[in-house]
Amino acid sequence: MTPLLWLGAAGSWLFILVFLLDGLTRPDYRPARHPVSALALGPRGWLQTTNFILCGLLITAGAIALPRALGDLLLPLAVAALGLALVASGVFRMDPMRGYPPGTPDEDPEHFSPTHRLHDWAGMVVFLLLPLTPLIAVFALGSPAWTWGSGIIAAATAVCSGAFGQLWEKDSPYTGVVQRATIILGLAWLGALFLHGAA
Repeated sequence: MTPLLWLGAAGSWLFILVFLLDGLTRPDYRPARHPVSALALGPRGWLQTTNFILCGLLITAGAIALPRALGDLLLPLAVAALGLALVASGVFRMDPMRGYPPGTPDEDPEHFSPTHRLHDWAGMVVFLLLPLTPLIAVFALGSPAWTWGSGIIAAATAVCSGAFGQLWEKDSPYTGVVQRATIILGLAWLGALFLHGAA
């Protein structure tokens, strides 16, 4: 089952790497303001769509091996749900809005498509599980280092996730920064968890 844990770690870290590089090299895309999901729009949108689906599947595959590796069931279920929510985020794209792709009005659309609403629901699950999963790990893992480390990550991602929601509603120019901080903290920790299970 160890190869599945390695796949889970790869999916966690690859997701971060792809959206960071794609966002920094995408013409007219503003990583500080625009969300990661907006990368699934436009001519190069296939790259982030693939990133959502492939990395979500890798994380879900890794979750299959976690019960045996960690001796716990609730934590792997949370990890699997997070992976599947990432897959759903790729299957259902957000609507063009807030100036991206280029030529899109700078405001939110008056009405959102059903696909956008499903994307929003998937995103809500992702940003709920990013802090909830390490919180579960606080009680599921016996190592003091992992208990304290997971607690710190749970608190940090909870604060960042809440701040992201508020900044998104205000269309803050720093919405993308806070969203990326949330994702990087949560998925970097998750990748380390998979390797911990493989050790």
